[in-house]
Amino acid sequence: MTTQVTERRTDAGAAEPGPIPFSRYAAIRRYQPTLALTPDGQQVVYSTNVSGQFNLWRQPASGGYARQLTLFDDQTVRSVACSPDGRTLVFSADRAGDEFTYIYRLPITGGAAVELFGRADVQAALADAPFSPSGNEILISANDRVDTDEDVVIRDLHGAESGRPLADGNINSAVGWSPDGNRISYVQIFSNTDLNAGVIDLAAGSSRVLTPHEGEAVYYPGPWAPDSSGFYVVTNEGGEFNSLAFLDVDTGERRPVATPDWDVEGVATAAGGRYLAVVVNEDGYSRLTVHDLGARGVPAGPLTDETAVALPPMPDGTIGTLVGAADAPVFALLISRPESAPEVFTLDLTAGTLTQLTESMLGGIDPATMIRPELIRFTTHDGLEVPAWLYRPAGPGPFPVVLSIHGGPEAQERPSYGVGLYQYLLSRGIGVMAPNVRGSTGYGKAYQKRIHHDWGGAELEDFRAAAEYLKGLDWVDGDRLGVYGGSFGGFATLSCVSRLPEYWAAAVDIVGPSNLVTFAKAVPPTWRRMMAAWVGDPETEVDFLMSRSPITYVDQIRAPLFVIQGANDPRVVKAESDQIVARLRERNVDVTYDVYEDEGHGFTKRSNELRAYGDTVAFFERHLLADAEAPTAAARH
Repeated sequence: MTTQVTERRTDAGAAEPGPIPFSRYAAIRRYQPTLALTPDGQQVVYSTNVSGQFNLWRQPASGGYARQLTLFDDQTVRSVACSPDGRTLVFSADRAGDEFTYIYRLPITGGAAVELFGRADVQAALADAPFSPSGNEILISANDRVDTDEDVVIRDLHGAESGRPLADGNINSAVGWSPDGNRISYVQIFSNTDLNAGVIDLAAGSSRVLTPHEGEAVYYPGPWAPDSSGFYVVTNEGGEFNSLAFLDVDTGERRPVATPDWDVEGVATAAGGRYLAVVVNEDGYSRLTVHDLGARGVPAGPLTDETAVALPPMPDGTIGTLVGAADAPVFALLISRPESAPEVFTLDLTAGTLTQLTESMLGGIDPATMIRPELIRFTTHDGLEVPAWLYRPAGPGPFPVVLSIHGGPEAQERPSYGVGLYQYLLSRGIGVMAPNVRGSTGYGKAYQKRIHHDWGGAELEDFRAAAEYLKGLDWVDGDRLGVYGGSFGGFATLSCVSRLPEYWAAAVDIVGPSNLVTFAKAVPPTWRRMMAAWVGDPETEVDFLMSRSPITYVDQIRAPLFVIQGANDPRVVKAESDQIVARLRERNVDVTYDVYEDEGHGFTKRSNELRAYGDTVAFFERHLLADAEAPTAAARH
């Protein structure tokens, strides 16, 4: 049995043997996936938790001192946008993870935030580009009229409603205002794999779906053309992957702009639409290109190398957020890499420079000790190839390994640092496998749809195949496998330990559903119409859903289990964790249960995050490293 020991240095610089505590790996700044640039490209605004809570900060785009703009202790800033004159910010924030979002206005210089919209039982969201061209009104989406619907709503900067141009009984999410102020783009949502792009004509008081289609297809609106003739749209109709097209709002004509072999995952324009930035998700890594469309700012046809702008070298990682400056050739990006936390960058096309604004790795750990993953593929029971990121500790082994299952399930494990959990486990001699099993995004719509109405079905065999793959590696100790995940990943973790109990030595479930019937009945109102096709109908398919629920197989759980839950979780309510923990305690099975009273579906407070993930790594150390002493609370936190 092998335990990894990492050299540590004292303040005096002398080498000191012993493991680096998790608190140093987790000593990072985290960011919400939102950025705003002033129109002149001189200032960047972002939401980071360096204060202990996600607050707004402003920083010069060329680098320099960052100023905190909000002072929330219990609210999380989720999104932000800047007005056309660069003087005003609007942002959304919820409290204690409850996802009942309030909308605020704030001077870009800071000061008191003014509430524009919010109610303690309403889900609301800022549009992607919320400001009207005049800057006097904003676009939001809200379910305040009927809780199962979502309407497009216009509000002024004093908080009064000045229009509700779309309230048709569907789930419609506002996207952005046309530059001439006459139209609004929106997305009509039927499911994760079925979206329509539409346009609202404000003068006519009417709306039109621009992308009628048979079967399921994705159409998501992007930036408008400068002349208001149409907007970019990301779509997978006619193919497996998301491509980029331009949609003429008068004729409905869709013109191809970019059709890569992988998903287009990000689109932004800058300098009055002249520069178009496109991000492609290539097997998990982000690839950025920028094109010069000329003064008109409308693509004449598919993008070519002739319009591509030479860029400085880019970090090899993932681009989580991309925005452009309205009037300047500047973009802001949030980039993450496996060996370092996300950082805010600016890309100045005039200067040809990429500038890292933030320094988010605060623990003083040598970057050379971080381990990049290997992208592997294993074959599952039906011949499907499943991609996975494999992190191997340094040394010969044999090592224990944790199978880390992402949430969603229609999401994708990417090569990123996260909260430092993987790198800490690696430093302690615990490997990690993070698969993208069927249902994951990034590998085509057919692959993604394999999870629909099949939770706890074929993907369970993918997890069995992952465990068998690991057991076949000469550096893995197949008797010391752990499993870990949050949300759907928590459900999958519970499925693994209850239905594949022979594989696991320890498990951590964070906010995972345990009973698909009660889960489907308790989801947020705007989710309910999608549940029958996505998971199953909790009224008519009770037997089917119970056959896929971990609670049905709870008596087979024998691995030590750690369950973490947010009391305010609106997606996977606390009762999901309560019921499986109660059943395990009735049998005197080893189960630890932590409830965070001021959190929801994940962690918004830095102190809670440090405790929860510190306890998670300590749990795995205790059960997977039999020859290692469990770290003290001081070492973890």
